[in-house]
Amino acid sequence: MKEFDFLIFIGRFQPLHNGHVKVIQEALSRSARVGILIGSATAPRSLRNPWTYDERIAMIQNAFSEEDRKRIDFNPVSDNIYNDLAWIENVQRAVKNITWHYRAGTEQKIGLIGHSKDHSSFYLKLFPQWGSVNVSQEVVYNSTDIRVDYMKRNPIIPTSIPVNVAAFLEKFHATPEFGRLVKEQDYITKYKQQWANTPYPVTFVTTDAIVTQSGQILLIERKAEPGKGLLALPGGFLDQKDRTPIDGVLRELREETRLRVPEPVLRGSLGKTRVYADPNRSERGRVITHAHHFDLKPQRELPDVKGRTDAKRAFWTPISEVKECDMFEDHYFLIRDMLELA
Repeated sequence: MKEFDFLIFIGRFQPLHNGHVKVIQEALSRSARVGILIGSATAPRSLRNPWTYDERIAMIQNAFSEEDRKRIDFNPVSDNIYNDLAWIENVQRAVKNITWHYRAGTEQKIGLIGHSKDHSSFYLKLFPQWGSVNVSQEVVYNSTDIRVDYMKRNPIIPTSIPVNVAAFLEKFHATPEFGRLVKEQDYITKYKQQWANTPYPVTFVTTDAIVTQSGQILLIERKAEPGKGLLALPGGFLDQKDRTPIDGVLRELREETRLRVPEPVLRGSLGKTRVYADPNRSERGRVITHAHHFDLKPQRELPDVKGRTDAKRAFWTPISEVKECDMFEDHYFLIRDMLELA
């Protein structure tokens, strides 16, 4: 008789390393079934999330025997980085999706399992309705360090990952996706080198515009790194000549989209403003953005827009069509938070 009916392990597994494997092995030894919730499941490929949900499932499955795989279930989880309660609800729903058809109608003993190494393991304390299992580890593995060593033109394949993951990374090295990510890594490295000799860490200030009209939102496609080809909100760095953040965001709107709305009308349509300062929101470093929501009066005709400067194109799209997998950095979650979308 196992101690638990289900043990749930939450992680991004970017990539799977030996520390993750140890936690899953412990879960298999103590529970009838193991549920693995894969975070950032719908995020686009980026330096922080290089591998897709399906690729990460394959990494995990191929690290275990066929017999063990029969007791492992998977479920995607989105980040919801500006709404902790929404993330908690997603986890609760994901656990229900995994567990409901096993021993349906009977009380199940469910627990969370993980290694409390840093703030990323805070979730172990967020679900009092379930048990909690902390797996101690003599060696602390770090997926970030693995990605940094790997995302190079001559990648380093570490010994701290399972053999099957090492084989996958060798093959991934030959793909166009790897080439694009390495090009972005080169850009980020050079970008940070510009500020390497400052006497203190540099904090950048940007502005972002959420412009809506008649259920549509104004987006751009990024022309260059970082995030080349991804969709984003119009915006950019606050200029020394900008007196206020709103001056900066209006300037960026003009430069990137040529939005054909008079400035007095834009200022009159300004609603919510909010500051977003999550330290991990950008690979470029600490970037704090001032977001502004301009809600234009409903009209049958949308104002003309045209991409310029950093924008390959500018366009209107229904709010319902905005998807995390298409969006740059945290812009998807910023939109949902500013527009108070569930």
